Order: sequence, then structure tokens, then C-alpha cells
Amino acid sequence: MVYMMMFKNTYFFWVFILLFALISCKQATSSTKNTEITKTVSSSLQDNIQNATVDTDIIISKPSDYLQLLNKKSVAVVANQTSVVANLHHRYTHLVDTLLSLHIDIQKVFSPEHGFRGKADAGEHITDATDTKTGLPLISLYGSNRKPTAKQLKGIDIVLFDIQDVGVRFYTYISTLHYIMEACAENNIPLLVIDRPNPNAHYVDGPVLEMKNKSFVGMHPVPLVYGMTIGEYAQMINGEKWLKDGVQCHLTVMPLKNYTHSTSYSLPIRPSPNLPNDQAINLYPSLGLFEGTTINAGRGTEMQFQVYGAPFFPKSDFSYTPQPNFGSKYPKHQGKLCYGVDLRKVKKLNMVDLEWIVDAYRKTPKEELFFGETFTAHAGIDNIRKQLESGMSAEAIRKTWQKGLVAFKKIRSRYLIYD
Repeated sequence: MVYMMMFKNTYFFWVFILLFALISCKQATSSTKNTEITKTVSSSLQDNIQNATVDTDIIISKPSDYLQLLNKKSVAVVANQTSVVANLHHRYTHLVDTLLSLHIDIQKVFSPEHGFRGKADAGEHITDATDTKTGLPLISLYGSNRKPTAKQLKGIDIVLFDIQDVGVRFYTYISTLHYIMEACAENNIPLLVIDRPNPNAHYVDGPVLEMKNKSFVGMHPVPLVYGMTIGEYAQMINGEKWLKDGVQCHLTVMPLKNYTHSTSYSLPIRPSPNLPNDQAINLYPSLGLFEGTTINAGRGTEMQFQVYGAPFFPKSDFSYTPQPNFGSKYPKHQGKLCYGVDLRKVKKLNMVDLEWIVDAYRKTPKEELFFGETFTAHAGIDNIRKQLESGMSAEAIRKTWQKGLVAFKKIRSRYLIYD
């Protein structure tokens, strides 16, 4: 009898050991796989990492905060290289990889301008693909269609949007947000937006877009700089019924903690190829107007949106020669010596500064073309071109914006989440 009891105990002991070993192996394999994913994603993010001091008091929602909204659901994620989850040591893993490791059923990923990994040029056509890191289908919203189709959303229970914005009207991620919201509303799919700090949220300025100039670089009647996070902006799109036929989507915004619009925030990952640092991001609302002109604003250098120049400017102490590089395969005035202005040490702006575009227009010889086809689309209004051509000063032009700004700020106030 004693031997029988010993045999039973030994039997169950070895069964327990075997089961424990199997579970441990599975966990080890899973851990190894997750480690490999993290290493791969860290490698793919490396080109986009900036030397930045992140305000650790600001808390961006972690997956644990909204996991219950995703569990047991088929999920589509709208993401790019900025869609990351940070730990206490500021080590980053991509949101998609993090959710997969938590067994969330991600069916596909939609990507905006510049692509899922953030390496395509501005305006570059991006085709659908399969992500080599995860095996997930990548559906481009900057290729054959800008808006998800009903077929592409078939079987999806919820869409998660997590992309870093910089708070400028002609930055196309908010246009992608518009079309995502519209598609969700039309297909009765809830949308979850993960809010992120806006590095240009500390002011509201610039002309309010005239709807006759609506395009993918400006879809809503908002100023050049609107002073809202992307979560607040989504609420405004919904509340103002700016979607097609006035439809509204079922929207949930995961808010930030310890954040105000005046809170300084340095982006740890470049939001697009030609915004490499805080200075470029701060100057972008002002120098972005050069996109619709023949003036080079630093593309093809490592000083993107921190300088401007052209071969036909008067000779000066500062010059540079644009060459193809990461994010700019065909920069303006490629291979030509450009004389210009260096703004890398300009103090942080609290307004849209028109002095530089006024300066550039005056330096451009009459026989040279200054305005391009997209200038009005970027400016949002017809008047700026006419005002520059008439010789108006930057201060005088700014005064013509004020009535529109006052009206917009009243609308904006209804959708703010933060002070």
C-alpha cells in the first residue's frame, strides 16, 4: 500500500514536472519571439529617433488603459513610425507589436503619407504591401485611395488611430484622420483615438482656410496653426459635422494626463522624414508655406525647415547645396548652390512668422518664378499671394487674419480637453 502511494505521488510529480516544462518552453518561446519583435522594431525605428528630452510628467495612454475595448475583437490599426509605446526607461516598441504580444486580434494596418515605417518622400505614392516584421496586410491611405473602403473594413469590429500630429493644417495626418472617421461612421464601426501631445499647441495663428481651397493639405475651416491635440481635433471634426453628409462616428479619445496646451514637449521620434528635430517642427508652420513656391526650405540637407534659399538669391555668407537624401529624393534646386538664410538658432516661435516669405519674395528676381501650383492650397486663402505681390508687410498681412481667428477660437473652445 505504501509502495502504491509512493508510485502515485511519483507519477503525479513527473506529470507536474512535464507540464511545467512544456509551459516554461512555451513562455520562453513567446518571450524570445517578443524579444525578437522588439529588437526588430527598435532597429526599424532607429532612423527616426531624435535626441530629445521627453517631459516624463506627461502620460500617454498605455494599452492596458484600453485593452478591454479591444479584447475579443477584430482590430484595424491606423499607424506609422510614431505609433509607439514607451516604458519607464524610454525604450520604444511599436504599438502594433505590443498589441500582438498581448494577443489582440489585429487584422490589418492602415498607413498615412510617408508609409507605415515613415520613410517615403512627401507626396510619394505608396502601394499596399505586407509588413515583413509582422506579416500583417499594410493598406496605404496615400496610394490608390485616401479613405478605407467598405471592403477593406469588412469584418472589423473597431479601428484604433494612433499617429503623432504637429498641429499644422497642411500636415496631412489630420486629413487621414478625417477619412478614417468618415469611413467608420459610414460602416458603423467605433473609432478609438490615442491622444498625443501637440508640439505646436501653445498658440493659434494663421489664416483660416476658405473652403473653396479645400484639398488634402487642408480640409477644414481652421487656421494654419489650430492649437489642439489630435484627440481634440477629432472631437471638433465630429461635433462640427465636417464629415460627408454630416455623419458622425462613434468616437472614443484616450486622453493624456498631466498635459496642458502650454506644456513643452519634445518629440522623441521624427513625425515625418523632413521634420528631424524640435526646431524644424516649430518653424514648420512658417516655412511650410515655401512648399508652394520655388524656394528650397532645406529639403535635401540635414537642416530641413530650418533654412531657406535659392540659386537666384543675392550672394550671402550662408549657402548650401541640396542633394537627394532620406525623405527627399528630388529636392528643389538639386545640386545647385543656394544662397539663403539660416534659422537654426531662432528662438521658439509663438506665431506664424511671415517675415521670411516676404524676404524670399523680395529677393526673387522678377524673371524668376516664385509661386507654384500648390501655394494657395498650402496658404488656404487667395489673399496671401495677392498681398505679397502688392508689397504688403508681414504685419499688415497678419492683421487681415484676426477676424477669422476670433471666430475659430469660439468653435475650438467647445472641444478642448486640456487647459
